[in-house]
Amino acid sequence: MNGEELRETLRSEMAATSPPPPLSATDMLSTARRAHARRRTMWACAGTAAVVLAVAGVATAVPPGAGGHSPAGPAPQAAPQPSSSKSAQPWPTGPDGRPQEDRTARAGAKHDQGKRLLDEIISVVPAGYTAPEDPTHRMPLRTYQAQFEDKVNGVDVWSYSSSAALAQGERMGRLLVEVHTAGNQLPAEPCALARQFWGMGGECQVVTVASAQVGVVFRPGGDDRFDQWAAYRHPDGVVVFAAQGANLGDGRPSLTTLPFTMQQLAALAVNERFHLQ
Repeated sequence: MNGEELRETLRSEMAATSPPPPLSATDMLSTARRAHARRRTMWACAGTAAVVLAVAGVATAVPPGAGGHSPAGPAPQAAPQPSSSKSAQPWPTGPDGRPQEDRTARAGAKHDQGKRLLDEIISVVPAGYTAPEDPTHRMPLRTYQAQFEDKVNGVDVWSYSSSAALAQGERMGRLLVEVHTAGNQLPAEPCALARQFWGMGGECQVVTVASAQVGVVFRPGGDDRFDQWAAYRHPDGVVVFAAQGANLGDGRPSLTTLPFTMQQLAALAVNERFHLQ
């Protein structure tokens, strides 16, 4: 087939084909509007889906109790409150069957032990001294107290403290004995124990009484409420402090010498009459 025949064939094919309908402006506008509407619908659906996903994400991120919806699950537990066994436990029961009002026993067996301790102090007043009693004086010349200290491993620990003025004529000093029952957390080493008394510290030496080792502070540190004191821990854990001072601290004339030597003071700490429970 030559070029002329090819052109003739193409003309014949084009003449046989139906021409397309004429373009209408109305039809073109309708088509464009339909396409625009479809695009708006697609964007709206996409936006809704994004909002749903965003809300779901926020709901997941908002913690319970922050004002948003939270997924199902166990409620958060409250933070534990600090507790103090010492403040939470009741005071020991008194003879009336009710807890004490505070640490001090004002009746019952423990109170009686404090009174007994004072009686034992009066019984060891050395020759040449008296133990006067003057209830009208602004500072009592005789005192005693039984005090609950703590509960250690289920055991109540008590302390008994009693003191008496020791006089030579108008001059007065003081003797005090303090007992801590078994279970106390005081040191075991004699001088560490002695320095623990009222936190006064001081220079200490170990004095031997029979087979007992007693810590004796013979020179106090900066605290001079007493001049000397001895400390002994019995094998069962009971601790005894025996302290002496040359003055009462109330303006009265002081003793010229202490009532007991260091050895005698150490013997008082070991004396079974002060070994109370």
